[in-house]
Amino acid sequence: MKRRVLRLLQRLGLIAPAFRSYERLVALRPQRVTPTDGSPLPPRRLMVHVAGTADADWFLRGGRAGYDAIAAHVPLDELSDVLDFGCGCGRVTRYFRDFPGGVAGSDLSREAIAWCGENLPFGRFETNGLAPPLAFDDDSFDLVYALSVFTHLTADLQLAWRDELRRVLRPGGRLLITTHGRSYVPRLEHAERERFEAGELVVRWGEVAGSNLCSAYHPERYLRDTFADGFAFLELEPEGARGNPTQDLVLLQKT
Repeated sequence: MKRRVLRLLQRLGLIAPAFRSYERLVALRPQRVTPTDGSPLPPRRLMVHVAGTADADWFLRGGRAGYDAIAAHVPLDELSDVLDFGCGCGRVTRYFRDFPGGVAGSDLSREAIAWCGENLPFGRFETNGLAPPLAFDDDSFDLVYALSVFTHLTADLQLAWRDELRRVLRPGGRLLITTHGRSYVPRLEHAERERFEAGELVVRWGEVAGSNLCSAYHPERYLRDTFADGFAFLELEPEGARGNPTQDLVLLQKT
C-alpha cells in the first residue's frame, strides 16, 4: 500500500512536499530527554530531517553508537583532522567535542549547519549543495565519514561525491561510509533484486535525492569494482554501522 501511495504522489509531482509535511508532523511528537554530553539538543524538526524521528533518546544513543563504530574501525588518536560529511544537526559530530584535532562538518541543510555553528563551537561547519564542491581545501582531512549519506544519493551523485571526498582527504586518509547491503535484499522487488545480485547499484526515488525517501542499495561487487576507484578497499562489515542499524560499514583508504 505504501509503495502505491508513493507512486501516485510521484506521478502527481507531490512526493517532495508530501514528505516534508510528514517530517513536520513527526516533529510534533514530544520529547523529555536531557542530554548529558555537554551539548544541547537540536530542535525536533532538525532531528526529524536528519534521522527520520523526533525521538531524542534515539538521536543521542544513535549518535554515540555511530561515534563508537567509527572509533572501532579507525585509530582516532592517530588523526589530526576529521570531516563529518552529511553531519546534519551534529548527531555524531557532537561526540567529537573532546577530539584534540580539527573537527568539521558539512551538510545540505543550511538550518542544520547554522544550528551546529551556534551550538557545537569546537567545530567548523559549512553548507554544501546537492552536488560538489565542498568548502574545504585539497588534502585537508585524515578521515571523512559519511553515515547514511550515500544511501540517499543517485549513482551519478555518489561518484561525484566520492571523487570530491577523495580530493579533501590527505594521502593515506580514510573514507568511512555506510550502505544498504545484503540485509536489504528481501525489501527489494524482483527486478531490483536481480540487479542487486548482478552487482548493480539500485536506487529508489532518485528525484528526491538527498532526502531520507531516496534509497540506494549497494552490493559488495559494486562497492569494490566501481565505488572504490581511487581507493584501497580495506573493509566491509555487514550491518557494522551501529548508529544506523542494519547498514553495512565500508572503509576505504585514499591511494
